[in-house]
Amino acid sequence: MILLDTSVLSEAFRRHRREGPSATAIHLTRLIRNRVDKAVPGIVLQELLTGVPDPERFDALRKDIEALGIIPATGEDHALAAQFSTRCRARGVAATAVDCLIAAQTVRLHARLYTLDRDFARMAPVCDLSLYRPGPAQ
Repeated sequence: MILLDTSVLSEAFRRHRREGPSATAIHLTRLIRNRVDKAVPGIVLQELLTGVPDPERFDALRKDIEALGIIPATGEDHALAAQFSTRCRARGVAATAVDCLIAAQTVRLHARLYTLDRDFARMAPVCDLSLYRPGPAQ
């Protein structure tokens, strides 16, 4: 399974692109067409919807994201996120509570995280986090 991070979905769903869809949008479309097992952590849905003032755009975006599948966080995820935060801090790695929660869900589900956020690359060895890196033909 691949969990989709805010950075990927934000890039893929940007509305104003004169030069056409981004490489991220093209790759996400391939994942969807190929029916690759993927989902969105609930907190990512919240991050994406936060600050969308237009009710119609909010509802459309919510519907599009929910179609990818939403994974709610469990109590186990929150406890693991707290452990990740402590480990990261002890090793001098900056990690937000939200990023730790996304990492915890990814690890618990034995999934890979598709992200454009470099913070996760620094967190990965500390948290045993597996990152998804699309290849050119994927």
